[in-house]
Amino acid sequence: MALDLVRPILQNQYAMERNVIVFDGECNLCNGVVGWLLAYAPNGQFQMIPFQSPMGKQLLQQNGYATNTLETVILFDEHGEHTLSDGFLRILSKIPQWAIIGSALALVPKVIRDNIYKLAAKNRVRWFGKSQTCAISI
Repeated sequence: MALDLVRPILQNQYAMERNVIVFDGECNLCNGVVGWLLAYAPNGQFQMIPFQSPMGKQLLQQNGYATNTLETVILFDEHGEHTLSDGFLRILSKIPQWAIIGSALALVPKVIRDNIYKLAAKNRVRWFGKSQTCAISI
């Protein structure tokens, strides 16, 4: 399981039982989504790790990703590793009041969802700006 891959570097047993989200901590759009998740996700549902943090870099390296940039959110859960639109929709599916929206969006063909996701990811800093601080403390 994907959580088995991240367990050795997570800091405590409680953290190991949560869904792990790796995101860009300097992206205003990403920080906005993290703030939204903090407001709507059940308490303790996710462990959010900015890729710029030591733990984030270690997770990326151990799972074959570049450590100097991140073009997708990555969710590690009991079903594996999820990126691009699948990662975002799986995150939505874990929030009870948003699960139906995630299910509806999953009906859009993956190639279309992923192309829209990649367009937003490529332009996120231009459209939303870059932050000097992360939404969560590193």
